[in-house]
Amino acid sequence: MEMKKRISLELRNRTPAEVAELVVDNCRSSDGEIEGLTDEFKELEFLSMVNVGLTSLAKLPTLPKLRKLELSDNNISGSLETLAEKCANLTYLNLSGNKFKELSTLEALQNLKNLKSLDLFNCEITTLEDYRESIFEMLPQVTYLDGFDAEDNEAPDSEADDDDEDGEEGAGQLGEYEEEEEDEEGSEGGEVGLSYLMKEDIQDEEDDGDYVEEEEEEEGEEEAEVQGEKRKRDAEDEGEDDDEDDD
Repeated sequence: MEMKKRISLELRNRTPAEVAELVVDNCRSSDGEIEGLTDEFKELEFLSMVNVGLTSLAKLPTLPKLRKLELSDNNISGSLETLAEKCANLTYLNLSGNKFKELSTLEALQNLKNLKSLDLFNCEITTLEDYRESIFEMLPQVTYLDGFDAEDNEAPDSEADDDDEDGEEGAGQLGEYEEEEEDEEGSEGGEVGLSYLMKEDIQDEEDDGDYVEEEEEEEGEEEAEVQGEKRKRDAEDEGEDDDEDDD
């Protein structure tokens, strides 16, 4: 797909002034120049044109808010002075896989005063002796070259850091939620346990009461039987006494 058509599709019913990020990787530039990108993209902060066949940046429009520019895997060998003129606020520039052979072609980047990170992977220039030391000396504003600073400390991954922070916050929220659930379950368990114990105590008291009543009934029945037998014996004794008197 041609670059101009791809940019038109990426607008998605928006005006160029409403676009902050634009990715047109793997489309085709018919003559090695940028096509379809205009000064109207004044709010653009991130632009990616990876593997689109660029040989020049001469037609790059003025993009005052552009901070990140991806230009890897193209055929660019010069014309970097355009970047300082049109994208003065760049902080990240990826030129990996292009055709830079001499350090002098990168001198134009000295005018990008805000440039902090520069990638030149798979460029012929990286095979030069003292390549890293020379770049850091020539571009003192650059902190990270090919992902590492002058002391070989790796550049932080802002996206990964954001994910970690989100993960920690999410874990914290989840942890708090689980703790709240446990507390609720614990309190419910305590209430249930207490109710259960109280119910058992009440049941035990009722059972004890039933048992006492049964004992009392049994004792009453036994006493009644004893009383009945006693009365029977007394009656029999009285009968015998009457017979003796008759005699």
